[in-house]
Amino acid sequence: MERDEWLNRRLHGDGVVELQLGHAPENQLTQDFLRDFTFQIKEMSVDPDVKSVLLSSPFKDFSTGVAPDASAVGADLNAAFLALYACPKPVVIASVGLCSGAGMFFVLASDVRVAHARAGFEMTEVQLGSEYPIALMEIARASLDSNTQRRLMLTGQRLGPIAARNAQIIEVIADDLEDLHGYALKEARKLAALPAEAFARIKFELRAGTINRIEDLLDATLSQDQTTPRMAG
Repeated sequence: MERDEWLNRRLHGDGVVELQLGHAPENQLTQDFLRDFTFQIKEMSVDPDVKSVLLSSPFKDFSTGVAPDASAVGADLNAAFLALYACPKPVVIASVGLCSGAGMFFVLASDVRVAHARAGFEMTEVQLGSEYPIALMEIARASLDSNTQRRLMLTGQRLGPIAARNAQIIEVIADDLEDLHGYALKEARKLAALPAEAFARIKFELRAGTINRIEDLLDATLSQDQTTPRMAG
């Protein structure tokens, strides 16, 4: 699949724009894919014609996380999910199948979360011996209660849709794929009808503490990297 087909926009009228993630077969996260996603989200964030964003996937799973052969994607994960979390437009996700590892942050960074009745949610970095980049850790800290953090992040436990709804990871469960898209589109339309400036201001105020902390930590890390002397080879 060509890169220009990885992320497809569909216009639904009334300012609702669906961004379909099409990196076959599981929307695994690579450097190029993350950079394209970041570009799309930032572009829609400043487009006055975009009133709300609907994230969707045509595949069996929404996203199974970082691709096994991807390397050094921490900075791109930070950029992509900070852009999504800070997006001033309403973001709705229609989650199908599995959201695993870093793929979970498409859900956690969205404003309204709709999931299929067979969806699954897991954060498997601990099982893989990996850590979470700064932005992902802070978004998880802000979005999940302490008990859910323990269940997901310290054990890699998979939650089904009922458990995920009880943990406030998702709000709406759809019995079939047609309902999944229909419910998500309905939520996106409702949010698109809200006064855009008021929504953006309130969303920023709610998330400003986390956004500022992420930016400060990233700046500190960059400064440390720049001042650390390199060993002679």
